[in-house]
Amino acid sequence: MFWKKLSRQLIRYFLQGLLFVTPLAVTTYVLFASFKWLDQLIEVDVPGLGILIIVTGILLLGFLASSILARPIFDFMEGLLRQLPLVNVIYSSLKDFVDAFVGNNRKFKSPVLVRLNKESEVYKLGFITQQSLDSIGITDKIAVYVPHSYNFSGDLFIVPKENITKIDASGSAMMKFIVSGGVSGFDEKEPN
Repeated sequence: MFWKKLSRQLIRYFLQGLLFVTPLAVTTYVLFASFKWLDQLIEVDVPGLGILIIVTGILLLGFLASSILARPIFDFMEGLLRQLPLVNVIYSSLKDFVDAFVGNNRKFKSPVLVRLNKESEVYKLGFITQQSLDSIGITDKIAVYVPHSYNFSGDLFIVPKENITKIDASGSAMMKFIVSGGVSGFDEKEPN
């Protein structure tokens, strides 16, 4: 009886420890591997100097892209990239995607509940990305991006406006909830 109770307690402690250590270890590993990979992009003998050079370069480019004098140069370079057939698709898609997360035109700020079928009580969580599709001849529908759980992908659905229910949550909290497969809760309200 004593050994059985002790073994159950030890298993419970082990699982509690695993619950604490696993996310911490994986996060630490991913950060370390990312820093190591970034640091190796610029070959210098001082550890960390490669990352410092990359971060400084990105900050400098951001400063230059924001300045009135360099803006025409960046616009010209972007115009050239947008004229090249294959490069245009890759560049504009990536630029719009990054801009949707961190740019001035953030798209993932309107979380919604989407009813894909009027006969069904099954819903998906997503984000309104386009309120109007008039430019492509669709007048009664909107575009909703539905991310996949535990993945960096998703689907774009064009649904009737009446199938949309707005959700009172920040975009970042909703994205975290969806990507985690519903495991992450809404304990704290995050600013929009």
